[in-house]
Amino acid sequence: MNLFSGLGAFPLTPIGPAGIDEAAFVGLVRRLVAGSVDMICPLGSTGGYPYLNRAERARVARLAVDAADGVPVVIGIGALATREVLELSADAQAAGASAVLLAPVSYQPLTEDEVFGLYEDVSAELSVPLCVYDNPRTTQFTFSDEFYGRVSRLPRVGSIKIPGVPEGIDAAVPHVQRLRALVPEHVTIGISGDPLAATGLLAGCDAWYSVVGGVLPEQALAITRAAQAGDRRRALALSEALETVWELMRRHGSMRVASALAEELGLVSKRNLPRPLRELDVDARVGLSGWVRAAGLVG
Repeated sequence: MNLFSGLGAFPLTPIGPAGIDEAAFVGLVRRLVAGSVDMICPLGSTGGYPYLNRAERARVARLAVDAADGVPVVIGIGALATREVLELSADAQAAGASAVLLAPVSYQPLTEDEVFGLYEDVSAELSVPLCVYDNPRTTQFTFSDEFYGRVSRLPRVGSIKIPGVPEGIDAAVPHVQRLRALVPEHVTIGISGDPLAATGLLAGCDAWYSVVGGVLPEQALAITRAAQAGDRRRALALSEALETVWELMRRHGSMRVASALAEELGLVSKRNLPRPLRELDVDARVGLSGWVRAAGLVG
């Protein structure tokens, strides 16, 4: 099976007043190993990579690889300056990363040529595969379909991570087919945007780069395997069972919801997001707590 296929789970990096909670982070990674995810993706958006310095990120990378027990680890290397990205890439590879994940992080809005130049510079220095990470909500850069095709032909690119698909299979299938025709055969297409992940997988995406998979690997894996088997009814039903989580993500952002969900399950301490980020408000938290109990995830 291709490295960039199946379920990629994105764990939180729990951060408290004293810094990274290493024990909690290792526990989250081991939970993903026990949940049989296909790849573990630390230091993605859910992992709060922009809030960590280089030394902290290198430490997280090593902890993840050591705890992954042979499961492929895809480490995020996004940063503002290309020189920083190259340093983070070197650290990730030194830690034993199976691959890296790169979003075009910016302060000044980037042009298409600048983003291409970033991937060109980084891919030329890599010895492991690269996943191109399109996350317009955080980077303020939107990939066109044609730009996916252009970037995906660079050396070492093995996957593109798209932010979603149109709602409904009838609209999603031609969307994925169009992308498939634009990127090389060896480059996989992975969906993020958890609420539409089942639809994306059923429409032909090869991977799910999942926020909820970093906290609830068994549930995310069940959706993934059902979709891979072509069981449309089961995949959509399993996704529908998580609608409370999806709606909270739409309203509050996936990182805050993942943080609160991990806390509800006793996996992290109460304060685990890097400031200035704050936890879910009381009303949202009550709704999530009720869902966790109703789903039988806590006693």
